[in-house]
Amino acid sequence: MAENASSPDPDVLLALRALSNPMRLQLLLWLREPTLHFSAERAIADPVEVGICVTHIREKANLAQSTVSAYMAELERAGLVKSTRVGKWTHYKRDETRIAQLVETL
Repeated sequence: MAENASSPDPDVLLALRALSNPMRLQLLLWLREPTLHFSAERAIADPVEVGICVTHIREKANLAQSTVSAYMAELERAGLVKSTRVGKWTHYKRDETRIAQLVETL
């Protein structure tokens, strides 16, 4: 397909591809309200400000750590989440600005 003014934005396509997987969409929905979906008792960082540890995401999703990491990497490449390292753990939170831009574009 030749690129022209009506060609889809590659970033939008990347985001839609990431959201096409039901579990990745579910992960993004859980991260919308982290304190509702994840226990703060075991958190080592503020779930709202820093995000949710991939270990806690894995436990809730009941998936292998490698699968959750791959899903979160796909969401991050699409710009839908941001990651932050806290010690040896990676935490994820939604990129609300990018999500709003995507919704606006759609």
